[in-house]
Amino acid sequence: MDASRFVIPLWADLLAIGIGALQGAMFAAQFRDRRLDLLGIAIIGIATGFGGGLFRDILLSEVPAVLRANWYLLVATGAALVGMLLERIFSRLNRVITVLDALTIGLFCAIGTTKALALGLPAVPAVFVGTLAAVGGSILRDMLLNLPIALMHVGSLYAVAAVGGSTTLVVLLMAGVPVFLAACLCVAVTFGIRVLAVLFRWSLPEQRRIERLPRIPRLRRRPGR
Repeated sequence: MDASRFVIPLWADLLAIGIGALQGAMFAAQFRDRRLDLLGIAIIGIATGFGGGLFRDILLSEVPAVLRANWYLLVATGAALVGMLLERIFSRLNRVITVLDALTIGLFCAIGTTKALALGLPAVPAVFVGTLAAVGGSILRDMLLNLPIALMHVGSLYAVAAVGGSTTLVVLLMAGVPVFLAACLCVAVTFGIRVLAVLFRWSLPEQRRIERLPRIPRLRRRPGR
């Protein structure tokens, strides 16, 4: 498995951030009752686009990529503004947001895992970095909107999809598959798991509260003891 010489293309990073910001802004614009202004929706969109990369680079002890070039903020801002406009057009098409959400997870998963491997991390930590990079944007989005974090609730399978995609990438690289092809298959696997989970309502077993603990019978002491 040799990804040490692979450099993530700028266009791939910008694509992930742009789609993330687009999805985040469309998601935030749905909440009419929150009375978000245009700046608020734009900030949420930008945070969604930047979240995965920030978590990834902080874990890897690197200067965040979004601060090393002018294009990142420009692309994220433009995509967030487009997302606000598209939401009014596709306000009834929740599938669009779901598809963009799944694509964002897949892109950040592939980029995060590949970058971790390129910096010399072992396979398991690289999967962890890729998974956190994949779900980081949605975590920031939900926190800014004061919503329950979707990652932690039944039926999302965000982390499961990211782990599946990241593990696929690592295994393919171990098998000698070229990095770019392995990354594309990682995106496909992550995207597929997330979309299928929504369509077929897949979920992990739900944690349930124990309403009443079973009573433990008390031993009676005999007289004289």
